Amino acid sequence: MLKELQRKFSAGLQEVFANHGELTVFEPIEWLRDGGAHGGGVRLAHSGNGQLNRGSVNISQVHYEDDDARQLASANALSTIIHPRPALAPSMHMHISWTEMKCGHGYWRIMADLNPSNLIEEDREAFLQALKDCAGDHFHEGSHQGDKYFFIPALDRHRGVAHFYLEQYATDDEAEDFALARQLGETVIATYLQILDRRLSQPADEKQKQTQLDYHTLYLFQVLTLDRGTTSGLMVHNQNDVGIMGSLPAEVNGKLLASWAKKVPQPQDQLVNALVEILGNDERVAVGDEQKIQLAAAVRAHYKSHPDAIKLQASGNLLPPTVKNHSS
Repeated sequence: MLKELQRKFSAGLQEVFANHGELTVFEPIEWLRDGGAHGGGVRLAHSGNGQLNRGSVNISQVHYEDDDARQLASANALSTIIHPRPALAPSMHMHISWTEMKCGHGYWRIMADLNPSNLIEEDREAFLQALKDCAGDHFHEGSHQGDKYFFIPALDRHRGVAHFYLEQYATDDEAEDFALARQLGETVIATYLQILDRRLSQPADEKQKQTQLDYHTLYLFQVLTLDRGTTSGLMVHNQNDVGIMGSLPAEVNGKLLASWAKKVPQPQDQLVNALVEILGNDERVAVGDEQKIQLAAAVRAHYKSHPDAIKLQASGNLLPPTVKNHSS
């Protein structure tokens, strides 16, 4: 099901960009966990040129059947992030994963959020209405947890404008749970492609372009200082750092990022300063693969030195036991 969603989304993106006169190719990049003994993944990645700033549609998988010391049997995830280059076209993130423990218990993690740099109310309403229609009775809980997870205390604002998040979701009806995950994925993909098609060729002024650069800075800030899923992935292994950092936009405002070090609680100021040291503090700095590897190492080193700082990261109503699941 996740591979089907991956194919559907990448094909849809290519069609939308083609409608606006651009050939957009997503290259499959494979990575292996422990040489393939414990899984790996394939991400469809875009290098970031033309009308696409950064794009990744990633499938990852892990399994530990050969290790009796681990509680985790397997986990399968689809994680996507799209950052269009036109300033009026919003970014979008979606994550759908299934985790199964060796005791037989399993659960879903379902996330979707619309992230515009320049808010267009019509797009926000369309995304929220689509979530309401497909999530039904789960919409209130999903939007509540999403708003909680994607809030940035240091900046007193949310990352996006429409959020949905169900953590460790499972009922007694496995078929219905599966259907919800599939339906949400299909709905979010279809809705976002419609929004993207509306905005991709809409011109933006210089102020709106600067707002986008500053927003991309906020996005990187949230991912690297608050996003528990990103940090958990980095703490579990170092075999896919570029892929895990696939959600980062191609350029950010280093000067703005540096100014936020004084806004976060200790010791997170040390982390922000470490990020700035890697990227630089110019008003426009690049975030390429080399920087991603260095940023991943900086985040990993920070939480190894300050393990209690993980408590400062974002959460919904439940804390995902990702790192614990991978521990022997």
